[in-house]
Amino acid sequence: MLESAAEGIAGVALVGGDAGIGKTRLVTELVDQARERGFNVLVGQCAELGDALPYLPLADALRGAAPAVSAAAATRPLLGQLLPGTESAPAAGLTQQRLFGSLLGLLADVQPVLFVIEDLHWADRSTRDLLVFLSRMVQAEQVCVVGTYRTDDLHRRHPLRSVLAELKRLPTVTSVELGPLKSGDMFDYVATLGEVNAQALGLIVSRADGNPFYAEELFAAMTEGDSMPDGLASLLMTRVEVLSEAGQRVLRAAAVAGRRVEDELLREVSGLPLAEFEQAVREIVSRGLLRVDGYGYAFRHALLQEAVYTDLLPGERTRLHAAFARLLTAPAELAHHHLAGHDLAGALAASAEAGRLAERLGAPAEAHSHYDQALALWDRVEGAAELAGESREELAFRSAVTAADSGDNHRAIVRLRALPPTSEVNERLAYYLYEIDDPAGAIEAAERAVEEAKDQVALSRALATQARTLLWSSRHQEVEALTTRALETARAAGAKDAEVGALLTLAIHVEHQGDVERAHQLVETASAGHTGDLAMDLRARFHHARIHYDQGMMSFAAEVADDGIQLALETGLKWSTYGTDLRFLRFLIHYATGEWDEAEGVAAGFPVRVGTQPEAILSSFALFVEVGRDLPAVESRLSWLAPFWSDALAVYMSRGLAAEHALWHGDPAAALEHVHAAMAPLIEGDSGTLRLAAIGLWALAELGTTEGADELLSRARFAVDSGPLGQRGHLGPEGLAWAARAEAEWHRVHGRLDVELWRNVVAAFDYGFVYEAARARWRLAEALLASGDRVAAQAEWELARKVAGKLRAVPLERALLEFGRRARFGGGSDGAGDRAGDRAGDGGLTAREVEVLGLVAEGMTNREIAQRLFIAQKTVSVHVSNILGKLEVSTRTQAAAAARRLGLLT
Repeated sequence: MLESAAEGIAGVALVGGDAGIGKTRLVTELVDQARERGFNVLVGQCAELGDALPYLPLADALRGAAPAVSAAAATRPLLGQLLPGTESAPAAGLTQQRLFGSLLGLLADVQPVLFVIEDLHWADRSTRDLLVFLSRMVQAEQVCVVGTYRTDDLHRRHPLRSVLAELKRLPTVTSVELGPLKSGDMFDYVATLGEVNAQALGLIVSRADGNPFYAEELFAAMTEGDSMPDGLASLLMTRVEVLSEAGQRVLRAAAVAGRRVEDELLREVSGLPLAEFEQAVREIVSRGLLRVDGYGYAFRHALLQEAVYTDLLPGERTRLHAAFARLLTAPAELAHHHLAGHDLAGALAASAEAGRLAERLGAPAEAHSHYDQALALWDRVEGAAELAGESREELAFRSAVTAADSGDNHRAIVRLRALPPTSEVNERLAYYLYEIDDPAGAIEAAERAVEEAKDQVALSRALATQARTLLWSSRHQEVEALTTRALETARAAGAKDAEVGALLTLAIHVEHQGDVERAHQLVETASAGHTGDLAMDLRARFHHARIHYDQGMMSFAAEVADDGIQLALETGLKWSTYGTDLRFLRFLIHYATGEWDEAEGVAAGFPVRVGTQPEAILSSFALFVEVGRDLPAVESRLSWLAPFWSDALAVYMSRGLAAEHALWHGDPAAALEHVHAAMAPLIEGDSGTLRLAAIGLWALAELGTTEGADELLSRARFAVDSGPLGQRGHLGPEGLAWAARAEAEWHRVHGRLDVELWRNVVAAFDYGFVYEAARARWRLAEALLASGDRVAAQAEWELARKVAGKLRAVPLERALLEFGRRARFGGGSDGAGDRAGDRAGDGGLTAREVEVLGLVAEGMTNREIAQRLFIAQKTVSVHVSNILGKLEVSTRTQAAAAARRLGLLT
């Protein structure tokens, strides 16, 4: 609009939004831009004074105008009266028309002009008339008029409403509604305010509801230890205090109910007659304090509800909570109101029931919260077990399991360790300790679970879990016997979950021993049907999908993973261990098969601003595509993941990909640091070593040093030949492909571009890993060119470029284009045009010899020239000998001097 005004097309913009949403910030930026473009700027402010001071924003604008504008206004008597030291402007009638005419003349004389009128919701009638006049009359002038107003202050009968409705129909008027910022933008904005931890940041963003001003106030209050800033509370309450007494009464009752309340429930608690209640609600809704939401009402903003609730007197608050408790039957709401009304016995009973209900409905996080609330009240209530319907130990056990189901294994472990050590408690403790990578603790707890088992069901679960904890330990040879015993016990006791757990552990064990066919059979048996334990069902589906992914059977793996993800979403277990694992496995299937747009779509649901270990692990997988496409989110994601680098999987994924990111951006030293950090927590022989070793060797090749190369290759070979803890097992196609690449990269570090080795890498990844096959073709093309097979090199280069372009793999595309430029690809596919150029020489030198001479003049060694031109070092030596002979010199320095003298260098 500012550009249009500069071109002589006038316009009016009406900018609306809630208080604090950013209207003034937007206008300030506009004013700065206008001044940079040479506009005369007029800014006027309306005030909450009614019609006492007509034309207040116009007078305000003229008084703050530039001297040239003030001088021009002073020559117009009616406008001059608005300047400092004069009397107030005359009122309406013909005088108003003359005043508006004078203003129009002024704007024409001092154009281009930006005229800003702020806070139109407080505008007097004369100012509203002025806005209508300008909107209709400015047409071909270099004039831009901008008005701002608060949408949350426009109640149903507000006089500005009709004016806005009329103006928005005009072709010269543009309406701009500023809504709340999205959560991602809010996170970024709050992060600019200062240092704040992840938990506090999340709390500010959730409470601010997309309002930047509210976020600023909350941030300032949080740094001072306050919950609700006084200034913000006062601002919010000024809108409440204009309500009638009945309106305030209804709003106070609504605040006690929470963010949302049913119409009938609110009417009952308010205690007003129906007609008076409906009139009060209409008033509240018209002022934008509540909005209609289904069969009830919701606060326009969470902080408004909080401010009204905080403003209640203690007795008033207690009585209202008690009133809601009498009318409610839903356990969760009932527990809340009982607690707020100081009815602790009622709160405990309702919390326990709310937890069981949430558990049945597939909401483990909510169930855990309710159980913990009941446990917190336990010692303060007589007859707690009767009220809760179960013992304290049973309730605490439920709390632990639901904590794990919602992704908080650490919380589950803390809760279990506080319980008497029964077989059931130790079995779950072992299971969760294994999940957080504490094998020693898991084995110890599992052994206690087996020893303390009182019945066959408990014994079967304990045996299955014990076998799982020994999978990657020095006692792995015990796994088959333990799983066999667990299966027999589970089948005899009818413990389906223990049976499936034992089958899955046995499948992993035999798979690692190389019996892949038997592993498939075991996993398929485990995945058939349901166990009654949702977490175990997810584990079965994950391994069913994973074993097919590891064998390169991508289509089937995708189908099973989708089924598992759907189950996790439906049952509320998406943040449980296997709910998370299934989602990142599905992402990896998209990534490997070249469905990068789909993978990026899945990754959009992976949080960047992580606060828990499951979130960090899931977030780290998004880096595959973000690094591969060099997306801006990489740096931000890595900074949020850094605090979680104590977790083995999070550090393996995120730092391994951080290494690739550093390599693409020319920092091999940083890449090597990431590789060593990611390898540190891995046990000897872990297959994850293969990928990291290959990346580390890539970094060493870029650094031009062989130091540490043998150690990296040795670790990779140990993973292939010996496996974890000396257990030589089965490697799937991806593992074998990374092993082949590590071998080829090691030779590259030592200056050898081995065609056959890189051909093996391409073939190994060509089972369906699209991107890695293309990256291998890049190196194969380099090796082929160095060997002199230019035609084959260009063919591999073109195949790699086609894939990189399809994937929008920007760093790989850049590398391929640079390689193609230096290799002088781009003529005919057979390279004939380039070879013809080689025969055209200057000073007796061929084109290739001139190119080599230029690099000799730069001081490069033969090895460095070979790497730059992708030819063999021996070939460089032949070129240098030919150059010395043709130029009749004996040293490289003399050759460079002769070349400069002959003008052969550019």
